[in-house]
Amino acid sequence: MKSFCIKTNNQNIIDYLLNKIEIIDFNDIYYCEKEFKIYKNVFIHYIGQDIDGFTRFVTELICNTVTKFYEQKLLNKMINSNYFYFDDYEKKIIMDNCIEYTKVESLDKKEKLYMEVEQYIKSARREIVLDGIVNFRIKEYKKVLDNIVDMAVNQYIIEKEYTEFINLLKIYVNTTPVTTNILHLIYMHGESILLDEDKNVVSLSENIYNAKYLSDITFSSNDFALNTLLSMLPKKLEIHIIDDEDEFINTLKLIFEDRISICRDCNICKTYKMINNAKILN
Repeated sequence: MKSFCIKTNNQNIIDYLLNKIEIIDFNDIYYCEKEFKIYKNVFIHYIGQDIDGFTRFVTELICNTVTKFYEQKLLNKMINSNYFYFDDYEKKIIMDNCIEYTKVESLDKKEKLYMEVEQYIKSARREIVLDGIVNFRIKEYKKVLDNIVDMAVNQYIIEKEYTEFINLLKIYVNTTPVTTNILHLIYMHGESILLDEDKNVVSLSENIYNAKYLSDITFSSNDFALNTLLSMLPKKLEIHIIDDEDEFINTLKLIFEDRISICRDCNICKTYKMINNAKILN
């Protein structure tokens, strides 16, 4: 017979473990809960011959428990320790970002945790204190979480700078007199072409020293399109989408708001769709 004991004083964890053991599809398993002087204990007894299978079962059970009951606490602790200078509202956003990243990084995270828990169990251990293994035995798993926190913070900073950037440009647009009645922006393959109200091509301003904005955010060649729009400041901006919208178009919508109209099937659109199709055929 092979036995293993999981120790904790968290009743929610005890209930979770007992429920998971009860519904697991693994034969020859017996289990019980007992409380001694210090810890509440879940004992798992296996009377079969598949010892490796039993080890996998216990490892998965512990990994799932750590993920469910400890992971967000560990993330929160890392945020408070490494990024203590953010306020509570900012930390909440960072934590939300972390939760999204844990879904993306789930495979690497799970592999690291499984490897460390399995190694502990295979080292002739017959019991595990959950708080102890979380605090001292899953260092590689914690490194993955620490990296997730860093990515979440970077995402927050970028989004914050983006919001500030948009707000500054909105103030500029809303407080500066218009200089042009209408401009057409043809958007195709992530590139911009500007036409004036007579349908003549407008040269994009590439003089960074005369730029109407400064930001670490870049839209590559569309930086120049945005700078030109801010320089000419149209009363109305018609955007002709030849293929797909993306971040640049969404940014223009935020900056110019009700000055913008989106078009997909006017004569200008049809002309540039024909040009685009001709390029594809060639």
